[in-house]
Amino acid sequence: MPLKVYKPTSPGRRGMTGATFEEITKTKPEKSLLKPLRKKGGRSNQGRITVRHRGGGAKRMYRIIDFKRDKVGIRGEVASIEYDPNRSARIALIHYADGEKRYIIAPLGLEVGKAVMAGSDAEIKIGNALPLKAIPTGTAIHNIELHRGKGGQLVRGAGGSAQLMAKEDSHALVRMTSGEIRRIHIECFATIGQVGNVDHQHINLGKAGRKRHLGIRPGVRGSAMSPNAHPHGGGEGRSPIGLPGPKTPWGKPALGYVTRRNKLSNRMIVKRRK
Repeated sequence: MPLKVYKPTSPGRRGMTGATFEEITKTKPEKSLLKPLRKKGGRSNQGRITVRHRGGGAKRMYRIIDFKRDKVGIRGEVASIEYDPNRSARIALIHYADGEKRYIIAPLGLEVGKAVMAGSDAEIKIGNALPLKAIPTGTAIHNIELHRGKGGQLVRGAGGSAQLMAKEDSHALVRMTSGEIRRIHIECFATIGQVGNVDHQHINLGKAGRKRHLGIRPGVRGSAMSPNAHPHGGGEGRSPIGLPGPKTPWGKPALGYVTRRNKLSNRMIVKRRK
């Protein structure tokens, strides 16, 4: 997917890039696969801001995506490739032989009219979903399950792909986009291919307003705040950070501080991304 470059008619336009949307074949989504998406402004169910710098943004509807790929043995055909405002990847509308319609994440190279299928007997081709035990080693995969039947949780963003490295007894070794190697049960499903829209990471928003359209509010430097609002605040003029290392507004270390406490998942990591 190439990017379009704008003429520098203003400082905001200078350097701005955007998607060409060449692969999009349909502009209006499938109504039966839409549901409302309420804005949360980064707040939890207690009304507290748990994710900072969120709020506003363009109104959007949620597209129901089939991450489980549980239409086993039923042939589907790609009806359209569509834009999804809720994710960086494109989505594909699939019409199945039994009349059902579903959205899936669109891998690179999937086009309108191509057939897709899920199950152990499916071919090893782009867009098909199979258990890891049925996929040859070395294959590029995405939308990978961590628990059988829960649906794909790993490698769902634009341009992402993991590689099936090896199979050991009841588990497979998968190398993630980050370089992490992790053990995943061979019964878990994954989809063949790389996620599409690979140039997404090269888009330059160009101006602050475009960031606001995405629902991202301004972040303020701690050193620009008062001392009662942030550990870096206060002092005459531009003062250095007095405490050792960057901190959050609550005094926690902000760089390299380990907060991970998932012992169950830690056992499955063979090689860390670091």
